[in-house]
Amino acid sequence: MNAEPLSIVIIEDDTGLCRAIERLFRHSGFVTRSFQSAEEAGAYDCALAARCLIVDVQLPGTSGPAFYEALQSPRPPVVFITAYDAPVTRQAVARAGQHALLTKPFLGAALLDAVGEATRSQP
Repeated sequence: MNAEPLSIVIIEDDTGLCRAIERLFRHSGFVTRSFQSAEEAGAYDCALAARCLIVDVQLPGTSGPAFYEALQSPRPPVVFITAYDAPVTRQAVARAGQHALLTKPFLGAALLDAVGEATRSQP
């Protein structure tokens, strides 16, 4: 019996980075859906149905941590990504309940590992 591919939702406002993340995960056997902001139509519902989220911390409009905190429980695991690693960023993602925080630029393998670890820790 074939296992259903894991669904990954990406919320990242940098179009080039978003496409690169989508390619990485699609080539690794995942199904992806991406959004440019937390307010984009369908982002909330798709996020709730995903196996894991990859969310930029600094998004236009609602921040990544605020978006994640607003999701109805049970929430899927999340890997936050940021270009601005600072104590205030780490505090915001810790409050939101992240499973990992990666600072841009990061290796694709590091992101795959973070998502793998986050999804393994969930039932």
